[in-house]
Amino acid sequence: MDLTGKVAIITGSTRGIGNAIANRLAEAGAITVVNGVSDAARVENVAESIRSTGKDCTGVLADVGTSDGVNNLIDTAVQKYGKIDILVNNAGIVRDHGIMRMTEEDWDDVIRVNLKSVFLCSKATLKHMLKQRSGRIISISSIIGIHGNAGQSNYSASKAGIIAFTKTLSKEVGSRGITINAIAPGFIDTDMTRQLEEKWIEYLKSRTSLGFLGMPEDIAEAVAFLASDKARYITGHVLGINGGMGGI
Repeated sequence: MDLTGKVAIITGSTRGIGNAIANRLAEAGAITVVNGVSDAARVENVAESIRSTGKDCTGVLADVGTSDGVNNLIDTAVQKYGKIDILVNNAGIVRDHGIMRMTEEDWDDVIRVNLKSVFLCSKATLKHMLKQRSGRIISISSIIGIHGNAGQSNYSASKAGIIAFTKTLSKEVGSRGITINAIAPGFIDTDMTRQLEEKWIEYLKSRTSLGFLGMPEDIAEAVAFLASDKARYITGHVLGINGGMGGI
């Protein structure tokens, strides 16, 4: 995939899947804008790591669950690079509890970071993409948003919301040359999954057809494809990358 000259924003890109996506898009030639919410030094370290490969990258500390944070992120990208070609909505958190132990704050935090951020970032970015009559928006959903999972009613609702949002938005902006797609990963080998007990990880592996968990790079490759001209006729689609996991 050749993304030379394209400007890509990747939210939540200081670790895990988001970091792999940022590196893969940079490798494909994109100018990248990486983002984190709480650690300015970490954001800058990620940006510097990409710059060390000879690629242009800017780090922006911003809470994409808020309008102010999103405006800061988008405005910084546009002021520096003049356009936005690719938006990857990846920022996400978990606050897992059964419904009777889940607080209103647990619910609100997850919906704000995982789903409201997709709305805010997409809307702010589309102001520029609509003028360009081109663009790619790719949002990271989850297999949990399709099948659900006990103890994750807030997370599953947020990820299911991304799927519905993707399908709807694709119908609104397709005529302007903008594609809107989502990826629904299964269980990926990240810091988050490594916190699980070994028996639970082995169970998850057993639920896949391939017998192993995916890597962040598996998701990054799919994002690079959907961001490229090779995916010009794909929109409103949800791509499951889960090793053949049909449910949990």
